[in-house]
Amino acid sequence: MAKAQPVEMQAHAIDNLRYIRRTIERAGSFTAVPGTGGAVMGSIALLAAWSAGSETGWRWLSVWMAAAVGAVLVGVASAALKSRRAGLALLSGPGRKFVAGFAPAMLAGGLLTAVLFRVGEAALLPGVWMLLYGTGVVSGGSASVRVVPLMGACFMAAGALALLFPGLDANTMLAAAFGGLHIAFGFVIAVKYGG
Repeated sequence: MAKAQPVEMQAHAIDNLRYIRRTIERAGSFTAVPGTGGAVMGSIALLAAWSAGSETGWRWLSVWMAAAVGAVLVGVASAALKSRRAGLALLSGPGRKFVAGFAPAMLAGGLLTAVLFRVGEAALLPGVWMLLYGTGVVSGGSASVRVVPLMGACFMAAGALALLFPGLDANTMLAAAFGGLHIAFGFVIAVKYGG
């Protein structure tokens, strides 16, 4: 039997290394969750709470929807930047898992927002938003570092609190959760997981 040529062996070794790297990337944690971007998202929520102030109805909802759109844009852009700096694809195996776990809760939140607002139950929206956002973060965070699902659990607890005690001020609750939790956990993620 003839011996394999060194060039063939090298090509085979490179193919094996590529396969191992792809396998590790698919199995690994999604570390592109943005810490600094999360803190900016929290700042957007604090600005929204201040802007919404004593607004009600469409004006209140418009402020918070604009804040949500801004926060999503910041989150996606900062996650893409963090992924690029690390030399990883944003939608690698773990990234796809994060999106797959996160997106259904966000779609449900969008539908419930429209329905609850239309039937005059806007007072339930802060609790629903926090609960579903937390659910999405816990679910998507199963493909991430441990602190991400913990943050999601804190959002779920805040949502449950808002739903169980409907007399709490909506803007205060939203500022505490979407502002405070994003800033606090964003700091932890930035320090421990590189930005």
